[in-house]
Amino acid sequence: MSSTETKTTLVGLSKTQLRAWVSESLGEPAYRGTQLARWIYEKAVADFNAMSDLPAALRARLSEVAIVSPNTISLTQRSKDGTVKCLLRLADGNEVECVLLPYEERVSVCLSTQVGCAMGCRFCATAQGGYTRNLTADEIVDQLLHLQRLSERRISHVVLMGMGEPLLNLENVIVALHLMHDEVGISYRRMTVSTVGIVPKIYALAEYDLPITLAISLHAPDDETRARIMPVNRKWGVDVLIQAARDYFEKTKRRITFEYLLLRGVNDTPHHAEQLAAKLKGVPCLVNLIPFNYVPTPDDFQRPEALRVRRFREILETAGVETTQRVERGHDIDAACGQLRGKHRGKPLPLALQAR
Repeated sequence: MSSTETKTTLVGLSKTQLRAWVSESLGEPAYRGTQLARWIYEKAVADFNAMSDLPAALRARLSEVAIVSPNTISLTQRSKDGTVKCLLRLADGNEVECVLLPYEERVSVCLSTQVGCAMGCRFCATAQGGYTRNLTADEIVDQLLHLQRLSERRISHVVLMGMGEPLLNLENVIVALHLMHDEVGISYRRMTVSTVGIVPKIYALAEYDLPITLAISLHAPDDETRARIMPVNRKWGVDVLIQAARDYFEKTKRRITFEYLLLRGVNDTPHHAEQLAAKLKGVPCLVNLIPFNYVPTPDDFQRPEALRVRRFREILETAGVETTQRVERGHDIDAACGQLRGKHRGKPLPLALQAR
């Protein structure tokens, strides 16, 4: 058996499933499955020959009948700030981006959940390539494992804020979250799921009652502005979305993060800040400001001056809204999610930044 197409893919199988597989398919003791799970998920090892506590005969057999993952890294870019961005080629030839983000106090990863995205946000690079398909749970987790092999330090935080809309792939996302928690060992409290605001799916996610962080890409305090830059707002307006955020907190007791991309003259005026503060009054939340990092766009979006950003933040904080400003990383290696894939596919430089 030489073709990977006929081999069993092990990434995506839980410890329980691996125990059953080695017992039923290989006739081995079930505890060998526990050992396999440890090598695959905790140690991020993809080479059976390196799994030193497995018998040599079993390692040889595994090489014949199984593969840890059929996916490969087709391109890697390293930033001077330590950020590593990878293009992962999937078994069917599609490609997705994932990013390793080392900080002094933690190591984070940003993972994709779909090949492309159908949400059409005007500032988003991924949107320019359209939507192809959902990622499977194993394809989501495999991004994490590939990035762990590139990191000298242990990955501690996971953000599903790469290519795609996670809540439109909710079933696979939930399985992936469980695998990253149960098998890799990452705390749910260190996982963030991002959404542009698919309101029914926010309620569906709340029913799982996982202690994760929900990040909502808001980007405007009023329907007219938000609908212009985010088509999703035509279906679920700002007030409906913020009510869903309130209800999500009531169900999970987990504070919401609102991502807010600042576009000069579009959504960054003092009036916008005052509107936003009023809308979020009483909502247990954090606002994360993201000044636009300029790249050419059909709308010719511009980055606001530092003074405008500071004034916007001051208005929110004076109103009692806890506010942070995103630490910008990887600008020298195609910072915008979707840029690397677009350029690799021979497309012109797509749209902007590291938020939806």
